[in-house]
Amino acid sequence: MSTTYLRLLQPGKIGNIEIPNRIIKAPQSTGLSNVDGSVSERLIRHYRELARGGTGLIIVEYAYIDKIASKSAHCQLGISDNEHISGLAWLAQNIREEGCRAAIQIEHCGSQKLLGTPPIKAASAVTWPLLYRRMGADAVPEPLTIPEIEAIIKAFGDAALRAKTAGFELVEIHGAHGYLITNFLSPHTNKRHDIYGGPLENRMRLLIQVYESVRRNVGDDFPVSVRLSGTDYEPDGFGIEETIEVCKVLESKGINAIHVSGGDNQQLIHQISPMAIPVGHNVWAAEAIKKAVRVPVIASGSITTPELAADILATEKADFIGLGRPLWADQHWVKKLREDRPEDIRPCIRCNEGCLERSFFKFRAVTCAVNPTVGREGELEIELAEIRKNIAIVGGGPAGMEAARVCAIRGHEVTLYEKRRLGGSLLGALVPRFKSDIKPFLNYLQTQILKLNVRIIEAEATIKVLQNGGFDTVIIATGTTPVELNVAGIDKPFVYNVSQVLENGINVGKKVIVVGGGIAGIEAALWLDEHNKEVVVVEMKNQIMMDCTETDKTALSEKLAISQIKVYTGNKLEEIVNDGIIVRQNEETFTISGDTVVLAVGHQPVQELTEKLRKKTKLEVYTIGDCVNPGKIFDAIHTAYKTARRI
Repeated sequence: MSTTYLRLLQPGKIGNIEIPNRIIKAPQSTGLSNVDGSVSERLIRHYRELARGGTGLIIVEYAYIDKIASKSAHCQLGISDNEHISGLAWLAQNIREEGCRAAIQIEHCGSQKLLGTPPIKAASAVTWPLLYRRMGADAVPEPLTIPEIEAIIKAFGDAALRAKTAGFELVEIHGAHGYLITNFLSPHTNKRHDIYGGPLENRMRLLIQVYESVRRNVGDDFPVSVRLSGTDYEPDGFGIEETIEVCKVLESKGINAIHVSGGDNQQLIHQISPMAIPVGHNVWAAEAIKKAVRVPVIASGSITTPELAADILATEKADFIGLGRPLWADQHWVKKLREDRPEDIRPCIRCNEGCLERSFFKFRAVTCAVNPTVGREGELEIELAEIRKNIAIVGGGPAGMEAARVCAIRGHEVTLYEKRRLGGSLLGALVPRFKSDIKPFLNYLQTQILKLNVRIIEAEATIKVLQNGGFDTVIIATGTTPVELNVAGIDKPFVYNVSQVLENGINVGKKVIVVGGGIAGIEAALWLDEHNKEVVVVEMKNQIMMDCTETDKTALSEKLAISQIKVYTGNKLEEIVNDGIIVRQNEETFTISGDTVVLAVGHQPVQELTEKLRKKTKLEVYTIGDCVNPGKIFDAIHTAYKTARRI
């Protein structure tokens, strides 16, 4: 094994418990509990698989502490009364049986009540903007009274005792990310004028009293951690200096570990960072806190690779590594590292499509764009096929490579045809500097099919080749082609589609017009801006980036705001002329000048080969990925995986 990773696999202690290695599963909402907050079988399967993958400590997702106003989301785990204990004990036992330490996070949602149902209780009547856009005045929280605060403090203590009774070995207090304790800590959301508002001593009072309540109930020898945002990233909010002061007070009172994250409910890009935000985004805060306290510090947030995790420990920025999304991308992250197979770790691409968008915004059970088994553990495993087949896969993009991987694991003989380079749509997607998470995923797919002895043929798969190749089955993953616009001047030599520009490095002119304000067009525009081009984006609709996640839109909007890019919405392309384009806005037309026109107006599926095969041959034919319906990496991987595992 490489010495680089040795420290990640060394045991460490939090309080009086020894953790087998330095990797901790950070708590994340799954939406896998029953509606009443009780533990479900699928929640058990989910956490058991994570434990089986070698993680040292699993901190089970946030559990609501009372039945009044602490529950945030549908199918959220509950720890609000003694009826929950038996299910929680079942969960803790399943985690421990795999040699993993079991912990649970306890929480009150405060203003971040995704359910949107009254009552919404917080420090002050400061609304979460996202919820306000959905609900209007109903989203304005009611400021908590002193008796209500005292009841919440008691509820935290009672919840902690239930966790201990259920067999969890550590309890974590959720004091980060815009939930109730953050509502009190941050002056951005705390406008109170009593003993819980104003100076830091008052704003931290709730957290300290919650901790003291927890400690009284679990005893001095039971490990307790707290999760804090190093900063909430609000201009008038809670900064690192105040966080350090809070940590010092907690340390003096016996806290066993500090778990450092970042952001609040309005600053999701700092909490669950998309790929446009640098990796290890909040490690600086963990480092600052570690320098100020002696208790173990857990760093978390976009720590995407073993190399980054190892460096954080080697440079003493933290004592443990909290992984959230990476352990969904690959539940066996630690096991593969221990077996000296880091190249087999399926990397998280920080797209937030399967996790944040589904569980946080759509109230659906969690999954992962690159790992369809997440949330469906025990249902979608790959098994050896009863009948071994000779399979041809046409197209070496993400869908084609994933299908090849799964078919090969099932024992089939697999031949992959790709007339260009392996990668497909990923080749253009990974070009912008702020899309660097794509490259490791492409490397992973390429590595897996090579290790599985998939035969790769760099040639076009014609009807004749497929008919005469001795194949039983053909999987078509031919992707898309750019939508052809019926616009005068479309054939001019300075007009390119966005894929040509990104993949082929075409030398565009100084003044570039990007037609299309979806995520593909905006990413291309930002990349061109970084290369010192004068860029104009023209979008027919009244808004841009309507096809991307909330976090991507926020992060890219921030980049747009500091760029030199001009954006024109509500403008329809009418004609391409020698010195630019003519657009129409309402009843008026005007010219936008430019040297190069880049089209980012969408793609259409390539289905010609599929139709011919079905008409002219008796081969078993399947279609996957963009050639069925143009989509995202999520769609490509999921259709490929689910199709291949049943062949």
